[in-house]
Amino acid sequence: MAQKEGATEQGRVKVGDSLGAKAMAGAPTAGGGVVVEVREKKGPLRAAIPTMPFPLAVICLFLNTFIPGLGTFISAFTVLCGARSELVSERGVCCVFWLNVAAALIQILTAVIMVGWIMSIFWGMDMVILASCRDQGLPQDV
Repeated sequence: MAQKEGATEQGRVKVGDSLGAKAMAGAPTAGGGVVVEVREKKGPLRAAIPTMPFPLAVICLFLNTFIPGLGTFISAFTVLCGARSELVSERGVCCVFWLNVAAALIQILTAVIMVGWIMSIFWGMDMVILASCRDQGLPQDV
């Protein structure tokens, strides 16, 4: 019984622990576990999603939900109006604009088989998450 309690104790996250605390990758922690840092590698289409003001991101999500690709197409023009994305520094504003237009076309063309519709909704959710991170000043790891 004592071993079982000790084993489950290590697997829990304590309420007082700081989740934002920095730790070396692979270094043992006080609970005996190992901290591993995981970062998502985004493809060019996903990295091209612009960071917009929150109300505009919600409008794009709404449009993407009912007319697949329309919100993504509108978000492409926000890049030309100054919205930032992860790829602007690497590839330039024009390339990011065309990547967003391509994503919108993919969503529109594949909406018939429901793939584009689902992709469109997830795209809109990513826009809202990026906008909320921007407004709160959090790092944008979507």
